Amino acid sequence: MKQLLTAVVLVALSGCAAIPGSHIPSGSSKWFSADSSVAQDEALDLETQVDIYPITPGLIRGMREESPAAPTQNAELEQDIEAYDYVVNAGDILNITVWDHPELTIPAGSMRTPTEAGNWVHSDGTIFYPYVGKVKVAGLKVTEIRDILRERLAEYIESPQVDVTVAGFRSKRVYVTGEVKAPGTQSITNVPLTLLEAVSQAGGLTDMADWTNVTLTRGDQTRQFSLRDLYQKGDITENIVLRPNDIVHVARNDAAKVFVLGEVLDPQSINFGRSDITLADALTGAGGFAQATADASGVFVVRRAPEGSDKVANVYQLNARNATALVLADQFLLQPRDIVYVTAAPIARWNRLIAQIVPTAQAIFFFARAEEEVTGTD
Repeated sequence: MKQLLTAVVLVALSGCAAIPGSHIPSGSSKWFSADSSVAQDEALDLETQVDIYPITPGLIRGMREESPAAPTQNAELEQDIEAYDYVVNAGDILNITVWDHPELTIPAGSMRTPTEAGNWVHSDGTIFYPYVGKVKVAGLKVTEIRDILRERLAEYIESPQVDVTVAGFRSKRVYVTGEVKAPGTQSITNVPLTLLEAVSQAGGLTDMADWTNVTLTRGDQTRQFSLRDLYQKGDITENIVLRPNDIVHVARNDAAKVFVLGEVLDPQSINFGRSDITLADALTGAGGFAQATADASGVFVVRRAPEGSDKVANVYQLNARNATALVLADQFLLQPRDIVYVTAAPIARWNRLIAQIVPTAQAIFFFARAEEEVTGTD
């Protein structure tokens, strides 16, 4: 019986797979071995598949330096705003005034608004005006329409003074959808409409909005913007003048989360709000270390490697055995879909191993004792 018990203990001690739960050995560059039933001959060697970085003051300084300073100017945006001029199209309503000739001007009164008193641009892109007849105005600016009317009216009126304005902007619109308080359509007017203004006119963002993921669909092209960079950092490269039929969509923040696993009191996923999440925030949100089982030197952040990289992931390790190192945790910014993992202390892993061995050893002991009692009775 003693030999059998010894064999059971040796087998259990020699097989790390017998210990329940996952584990990341602190300070080791080879953390995993491939399961032959799954990976067959392809061993996952993290020395080549994963980049490992200790979280140090130097690392945090380097990450801050990698973040480009927010630009102070956006030449393209300024040029678009400066060159912007509204183009009339079918559905718009024009207000035409000929000074000193009230018979040619339909005034707006208490019973009629300027849009009701104006000249509607018909589906063929024309309007009708006295003396002039049909005038093609679709695709023209109001200054061009004014010049055409003045030139044609000059045949009947000496030196006519003509003014043309748009009383109703109804031909062009953009669509704002997703996590804004008042989604819907917004008219494009003679004042250029930017992405920031469109979101503001839609009531602003809801509590569930992912302000780092705002997409603009224009034709068959889609571009992503970050309102966080625009609001917090003043990065005006994240702003753009909208065009007719643009679709602005603000995504939900369901997918923007980090996962806190391992030896913490309350493993969970934590959603990004309107502010950054640090490693300290994530650990606190999960209840902190499980003091009886956690290895404070083994706090890991597993981050998917950038696109185009030949690595599987970038792994950052914080040694928080000295509690003052948690200052670094408060400066280390997490990214969406990061996995924070607190590994188990050696004694905790040993206790789990013993918990597996004891029931088997007890069963063998009682079986052997019962066998001895039966043999003695015989």
